[in-house]
Amino acid sequence: MSNAEVLGKFVWHELMTSDATAAAAFYPKVLPWRTAPSNMPGYTIWMAGQTQIGGLMAQPAEEGGAQPHWLVYIGTPNVDTTCAQAQTLGAKLCKAASDIPNVGRYAVLADPQGATFAVFSPAGGPPPGPQPAQGGFSWHELQTTDVAAALRFYSELFGWRKGPGHDMGAMGVYQLFEHGASQVGGMCRPGAVSAAPSWLSYVHVADANRAVAAAKAGGGRLLHGPMEVPGGTWIALMMDPQGGSFAVQEAARTASQPKAPPPVAKAAPTPPTLKAAAPAKAAPAPAAKPLLAAAAPNQARKAAKKAANKSAKKSGRKTAKKAAKRAAKKVAKKSARKPARKAAKKAAGRKAARKTRKPARKSSRARRR
Repeated sequence: MSNAEVLGKFVWHELMTSDATAAAAFYPKVLPWRTAPSNMPGYTIWMAGQTQIGGLMAQPAEEGGAQPHWLVYIGTPNVDTTCAQAQTLGAKLCKAASDIPNVGRYAVLADPQGATFAVFSPAGGPPPGPQPAQGGFSWHELQTTDVAAALRFYSELFGWRKGPGHDMGAMGVYQLFEHGASQVGGMCRPGAVSAAPSWLSYVHVADANRAVAAAKAGGGRLLHGPMEVPGGTWIALMMDPQGGSFAVQEAARTASQPKAPPPVAKAAPTPPTLKAAAPAKAAPAPAAKPLLAAAAPNQARKAAKKAANKSAKKSGRKTAKKAAKRAAKKVAKKSARKPARKAAKKAAGRKAARKTRKPARKSSRARRR
């Protein structure tokens, strides 16, 4: 990959964790990954097939109890120039640019809203292998307090373009962004008010249900899903046993495949705190379709349909009650008329009897005379 081609690409993903040994055992059970050693002490490579896609290292001691997290690396032809430009746009330099022998140069920044990311410039050498069919990073999602401002910042820095926006109602707009001819990620407001701005990366898997089950069995936590999103793909958000947030994406299923269980209530992914580490050789990220936040309009439509059905049922009950009330009144009136008719009939009988008796008495008196 030449420096001219690298600008704006997600080229590396790095897990900073409190227990690197435990993480190295956990992720290959959940994702189609394996680990491989590197030429840097304390640094492990994540492999998907024959492709290097990321790295793993323990958090430096000076970072104390900082939350484990994944750090995204975005390519640039010149790290120093990009850092200077980012700072003029309101970013903060978290780790100054430094070289990794025979690998490249990198630095860590925090965007104007506070989400951390790294910039990386490769040193040359052989290009990375092809993106694997399974196990590659397929989508990148930025949760930020100001979507419009974040889009302007990253577009200025990396040449990203504004894509379609999806209205999620109270949650605001889920804004897609494009790199080259492909949609590569989205931006939205955090799921919780207290959540700090952060990046979340999705890994392509063959079966989201299996990944969730493996994560739970390995001590991980399910945050949201599995759920189907527009386009037919399935996603799930999870947290590893040490607290690092990640997500998986499964391709659209065929009609014969079983559906995933209903989605659970969403919990906001734990935001990463500032970390930095040295990357190995970079690998490009593939294009993808809208994922998590694109599902929100679908959820809203389902909620509206549910509310409409509830309203219809309620309206039906009211109509039934009114009909029952009218019927009851009708029966009551009918019941009230029956005794009246009986009483009238009885009175008429008595009157007729009296009329009959009067002639009889007159006839009796006449005979006596």
